[in-house]
Amino acid sequence: MEYQQLIERIFLETKSFAGKGKVASYIPALERISPDKYGISLINLQQDLFGVGDTAIPFSIQSISKVFTFTIAYSQLGAEIWKRIGREPSGTAFNSLVQLEYEHGIPRNPFINAGSIVVADILISLFPDPKQKLLEFVRTLAGDQNIYFNEDIALSEKETGHRNYALAHFMKSFGNIHNPVEKVLDFYFHQCSLELCTNALAKSFLFLANEGINPQNEEQIITSSQAKRLKALMLTSGLYNESGDFAFKVGMPAKSGVGGGIVAVIPNLLSIVTWSPPLNSMGNSVVGIEALERFTTYTGKSIF
Repeated sequence: MEYQQLIERIFLETKSFAGKGKVASYIPALERISPDKYGISLINLQQDLFGVGDTAIPFSIQSISKVFTFTIAYSQLGAEIWKRIGREPSGTAFNSLVQLEYEHGIPRNPFINAGSIVVADILISLFPDPKQKLLEFVRTLAGDQNIYFNEDIALSEKETGHRNYALAHFMKSFGNIHNPVEKVLDFYFHQCSLELCTNALAKSFLFLANEGINPQNEEQIITSSQAKRLKALMLTSGLYNESGDFAFKVGMPAKSGVGGGIVAVIPNLLSIVTWSPPLNSMGNSVVGIEALERFTTYTGKSIF
């Protein structure tokens, strides 16, 4: 497969789709990102890296970080984690309060905001310095020590994240948040501010294409069974309320973020990342979805 030629073709075919979306504005620091940024990176299990466009510019990965934090928590707690988080698609907005009332403070899945806030609470209980733990974890996966939080974005989210405060306090009223809300959300806002370029992000997700094993050092990050279940969650819940349509059109487990990134994997084959900040009404990159749909169409490769 001539991946380089293919992603260059897709890059040229899809650039114009950015005009159909809008850069996230509810987090002021994200609104300043140029809508013209666009990159595609792909890495296979042989660790051959291919890229086109803005592949070396770090960007705020936002909700993509939820996969990293959940992976750490899942590796530590195993099946016990399901006592505090569900495994179903939400059917409501990623920051919705509605379901928590009916479901007694148990979030539907780890990829909506409420679910990731519970995961943040878990990591604060498990590690004396969860921020450093997260940085070290992602740096190891990406093979890049120059990965940091963006403090301006974290502060911007803290100043405007009223809905997330409401979610955390509401869950605490049900006993599903164990640590102080301010401490939990400080970690949560920092995890969302993590910045990676598309090259590093593609590398960091390769363990999910490799049955939970980091191919760079052969470390078992999570068991193959856990990796299977994590990819199932990505397929059903990784793109907010567009997850079903994305599975139908693209056919890859994936996770998106309102920073414009989408990362997807094909088991036993590859990891691929797109970054283009303009979003559709569901909060997903317009260009990214179009590019990934063309990728699985042109290659004939998906999980189905």
